[in-house]
Amino acid sequence: MAGSGYFTEETPSMNVLTRRAMALTGAISLTLILAACGGSGDDAGGSNSLTITANAIAGGKNAAQADWIEKWVIPQFTKAQKAKGVDVKVTFRPSGVDDEQYKTKLALDLQSGSGPDVYDIDGIWVGEFAQAGYIKPLNNVVKGASSWDGWKQIPDSVQQLATFEDKLYGIPGGSDGRVIYYNKELFKQAGLPEKWQPTSWDQIIEAGEKLKSVKDVTPIQLNAGTAMGEATTMQGFLPLLAGTGESAWADGKWTGATQGVKDALKLYSEIYGDKLGDPLLQKEAKGRDKSFAEFAAGKVGMLLEGDYFWRSVINPKGGVAPMEKRDEVVGYAKIPAMTAGSGVNGQDFVSYSGGGVQTINPKSKNTDLAFELMKFMNSADAIKKQLAGEARITARTDVNDEVLAGDPMLSFVSKDVLPVTSFRPPLAEYAQVSTLLQEATAAVVDGKSPEQAAADYAKKLEGAVGGAGNIKS
Repeated sequence: MAGSGYFTEETPSMNVLTRRAMALTGAISLTLILAACGGSGDDAGGSNSLTITANAIAGGKNAAQADWIEKWVIPQFTKAQKAKGVDVKVTFRPSGVDDEQYKTKLALDLQSGSGPDVYDIDGIWVGEFAQAGYIKPLNNVVKGASSWDGWKQIPDSVQQLATFEDKLYGIPGGSDGRVIYYNKELFKQAGLPEKWQPTSWDQIIEAGEKLKSVKDVTPIQLNAGTAMGEATTMQGFLPLLAGTGESAWADGKWTGATQGVKDALKLYSEIYGDKLGDPLLQKEAKGRDKSFAEFAAGKVGMLLEGDYFWRSVINPKGGVAPMEKRDEVVGYAKIPAMTAGSGVNGQDFVSYSGGGVQTINPKSKNTDLAFELMKFMNSADAIKKQLAGEARITARTDVNDEVLAGDPMLSFVSKDVLPVTSFRPPLAEYAQVSTLLQEATAAVVDGKSPEQAAADYAKKLEGAVGGAGNIKS
């Protein structure tokens, strides 16, 4: 997660509350003496006490976030409340474990009634936590939650990160976006324009065909297969599916062998069947890292990735595959819908994003005060304090306008990509569905027809989501 730094964008997707964990929480709940009203205000000492938790700990995981909470948020919030005549005690419960462990521990605490008042979750957990009753719509928990002026700074598209079934459950902590990166020098050699924005999938294929004329260059890197893991789903299949006007889950059902799924798989077939992509790279355990290195070395023409790729991979200052002339050589473009207007909501361009959400324990004895703390932590001043000068995409437009001003690429994502982005289904079944989608792309890369791969995917999907009745075909 970006913004408030709840999680990194590379960690969240597969860490769903598994059925095993749910079973564990259920079993434990039978043996626990549940607190009568829940919330953790009392154990922090007094009616104006709050507890807050995040998967962050000083000296360990997300240490900067832990330091920000302990050394800035708590003393400044306490001071601000005191100025209003309110004495407040805020206690931070640090964590520093694997996200799955954090999620399971949090669920146990919430179920037993000892959960914190305010806590961070991955956006992809929102639906699952809502269905379990661990979170409730903000307007049901806090009177006047929708009147916070901060909402005006968080685009509707980003608020979807904290939304489930049209109800808002928390404040998004930050986000990111997927784009097409391309090498301008290779484009020039292929006779393509340095300033490039495709408006259809056909134009991507046309550019790929021209890049084939450049020696020792892979025209397109579109993540495929299970070795690429969630990067296949998030950076590849889901944006393509959005370009057909569909999503993996809609109207209470999972998407089966629909025309959109077939069309997305057909693009995989065109890329890998026509040798525009490297099929072997998709099967290697370190294939994604290798694709990064090849792009940085000028061996890949186009690559679909998130802004993480720009900030942490090809960044000339500290990237894992730094490009000294990144700003001059690397171009970036929005991901087009299959054809103009065919994307979700009739969009011409699409993307996918992730991020974290901060929310309130509905059993808290101090929900109004807890929301005051959330508003404080998600104010422009607080977020800028946490960023400490780093250029990262946050949930707030006013902060992005200021902190991203010196980075045209990140500003591009903030201004042009986030308004058209989508988010993954925040449901427990998503992890299994994602794996099945990865398998479908792998089958196409290996030569299976898109239609058969889609049919096989839909068949397996029945077992993952509880039967054909939960699938839209």
